[in-house]
Amino acid sequence: SSRSLRGILSVSIFFSLKISALAFNPYCPSMMKARFLMNNVMHSMLGSTPLALRSLGRQGSLLQPAMEPVRSMRGSRLVRWASTERGGDVTEDCGCGEATTLDEMKKELKQEIEKVADKIKQLKADGVKEKSVLQPDIDNLLSLKARWETLTGEPFDPPKPGQKPKKAANQQVQQKAASSNSNEKENFVITPRATDYSQWYQDVIQAAQMVDQSPVKGCMVIRPWGMAVWDELKDELNRRIKETGTQNAYFPLFIPMSFLSKEAEHVEGFAKECAVVTHHRLCADPSGKGLMADPEAKLEEPLIVRPTSETIIWDMFRKWISSYRDLPLKVNQWANVVRWELRTRPFLRSAEFLWQEGHTAHASKEEADGCAREMLDVYAEVAEGILAIPVVKGTKSPSERFAGADETYTIEALMQNGWALQSGTSHFLGQNFAKAFDVKFQNADQSAELVWATSWGVSTRLLGALVMTHSDDAGLVLPPQVSPVQVVIIPVGRGKKENDEKVDAFLEKVTAALKSQGIRYKVDDRDNMKPGPKFYEWERRGVPLRVEVGPRDVDANKVVVARRTGGDKQDLPFDQTNFAQDIKKQLQDIQTGLLDAARKRLEENTKTVASYDELKTKLENGETGFFLVPWKDDAVNEETIKTETKATIRCFPFAHNGPGAVNGKKCFYSGKDATHMALFARAF
Repeated sequence: SSRSLRGILSVSIFFSLKISALAFNPYCPSMMKARFLMNNVMHSMLGSTPLALRSLGRQGSLLQPAMEPVRSMRGSRLVRWASTERGGDVTEDCGCGEATTLDEMKKELKQEIEKVADKIKQLKADGVKEKSVLQPDIDNLLSLKARWETLTGEPFDPPKPGQKPKKAANQQVQQKAASSNSNEKENFVITPRATDYSQWYQDVIQAAQMVDQSPVKGCMVIRPWGMAVWDELKDELNRRIKETGTQNAYFPLFIPMSFLSKEAEHVEGFAKECAVVTHHRLCADPSGKGLMADPEAKLEEPLIVRPTSETIIWDMFRKWISSYRDLPLKVNQWANVVRWELRTRPFLRSAEFLWQEGHTAHASKEEADGCAREMLDVYAEVAEGILAIPVVKGTKSPSERFAGADETYTIEALMQNGWALQSGTSHFLGQNFAKAFDVKFQNADQSAELVWATSWGVSTRLLGALVMTHSDDAGLVLPPQVSPVQVVIIPVGRGKKENDEKVDAFLEKVTAALKSQGIRYKVDDRDNMKPGPKFYEWERRGVPLRVEVGPRDVDANKVVVARRTGGDKQDLPFDQTNFAQDIKKQLQDIQTGLLDAARKRLEENTKTVASYDELKTKLENGETGFFLVPWKDDAVNEETIKTETKATIRCFPFAHNGPGAVNGKKCFYSGKDATHMALFARAF
C-alpha cells in the first residue's frame, strides 16, 4: 500500500541520514545543497518531509552536538539549523574543504543578488524593455533570492508596514519553470561552464547562431554566422597553403569500394565509418508505403561516400606522374566528408563535416617528410596567429596514427576544462599508397621508383576549439583575426530627426575611416530594437569591439568603445587620420590578450607525475590537463591506461623529444627504459 511504501522509504532514509550525519556539516555549501534536493524529492514522493530529515541535526550529528532546529521554512520545507556555540561559527569541517559560516554565506549571497539587481537596473536605464533581454537576469535574480530564503528563512525583500507580503521567491522560481512555454529563444539562458561544461558549449554555439539541428541525425546545419567564421579561417589558411606551392583541385564525392580495399590498413581504419551507396534511383514501394530503392537500379559496384580522398586521388596521381619532372605534385581540396559517427557534437564530431585535405607526391623520403612537417607548422601558425589558440606539436603514438601512415604529426590544444582536442594532423605516408596504386616515376638515371607521399588536413573541428578556448558564460568570444565583424557600431539616442541626421553623417566618416584600413565593421541601425538588446545580441555572437555613437558623442567628436573581453567603456576621440589606427590597436590588444590568457592556461595545466598511480589518482580526483611523462612505447600498456583512466597519449611533443631527452629515464608505467616523453590527457 502507499502507507507501507511511505513507511519503508521513511525508515530507509532515516538510517541513511543517520549514517551520513556522522560527517554532516550544516554550513557546508555542498551538504546544504544535497539536503535541500533530498528534502524536495522526499516531499514529492511521500507528501511530507520525513522525520529522519527533520531530526538530522538534533539526533544524528556527532560533529555538531549543539546544533538545534530553529524553524521550518515556509515555502521551501527545508529545516534551517543554527549553531548555539561561538556566535554561529562552524567549529568543525566535514572534509570537503568548503566549510564556511552562515554570516559569510549571507554576505556573499547578498553581494551576488545586488550585482544582478544593478545589472537589471542598468539595462532598464539603457532603454531595454524586451523580455528576451531582461528575462534571463530576472530569472537569475529570483533564483538567488530563493537561495537567500533557503539559507535564512526570511525573504530578501521583507514587506513594508501595511504592504501585502510578496510571493516567496521560491514559489516564483517554481512557477517560472512550470510556465515555460515554446518561446525558448526568448528565455534562453547559457548554462555556466562550472555547472555543465558540455551543455555550456552547446548553449554558446546555439546562442551565437553558429549551428542548428539537422533533420538528419548526426549532421549539423552551419548557420550564416558559423559559416562566416569558417570562411575567415578558410581564407587565411587557403592563402598559406598556396604559398607552399600547393594547388587547389576537386575530386569526386563517391569512391569505388574496391579502391578503399587496395590499402589494407586504410580500409581497416575507415570501414566501420563508411556510408555506402548501392542503388542509383528510387521507385514507389509496391505496398504503397512511400519509396524504396529500385531493385533494377543496383550498382555494379557499391560506392563509398568520401570519408577521406587518398584512394581516389592516388588513382589519379598514377595517371599524372611518370617522370621526376612531374614531382613534387601538391594538390589540396576543400570539401565535405562523411564518417558515420554514433555519438556526435557540433563542430567536434559529426557524421558530415567540412575540411581541407592536402595530398602530395615526392621523389624522396626526406622531401616528403619535410613537407608533412612544414604543413604542421602552417597549422600551428594559423591556430596561434589567427585563432589565438596555443598548441603542442608532436608525433602520434603508433596506436594513434592515421590508417596507412608511417608517421602522424599533430597539433594538440587544451580547452578551458583541461581536456585536449586534436586540432590538425599531417601524415607522412611513406610509399604505402604508391605501392597500392602502382604510382612510379622515372628518375634522372632512367630507373623506376615508387613515389613518397603525404596527406594533411584540418576541419570545422577548429571552430569547436575556438569556442572552447575563449568563450565565457555570456556567450561566444571571437579573436578579431577570425571574426566576420570586428567592430559593430550601434547608434544610440535616436528619435529626433535632427539628431539622427547628425549621427548618420558622423557615422559616414567613422565607417570610411574603418574601411580605409580594411577593418570589418557593421552598423546595426535596426529601428525595431533598442540599443540594449543589440548590445546583448552582439555580445553573444562574440564580436570583439562595440562602438556606440549618440548625439552627445558627435558633439564631443568621439565614440564610446566597449571590448567583448571586458573592462570599462572608453571614450575614443575621432580623428580622421588616427581613428582607424586606434581601433586597430584595440583589436590587436584583444587578439594578444586572448592568446596570452590561453598560453598561461596551457602552461599552468601542463604537469609532470612520478608514477602511474599518481596520474590515476589525479584523474580520479577530477584533475585535468596535460601530463608529461617518460614512456616506453607499448600498445598493450597504452590501451590498459586508456581503459582504466580514459586518458590517451596525445602526442610525443617535439619540444620534449630532442636528442638525449629520455637518457636515463624509466617509463612511468612499466619501469623499463623510456623511449619517448609522452603527453597524456583526457580528450574530446
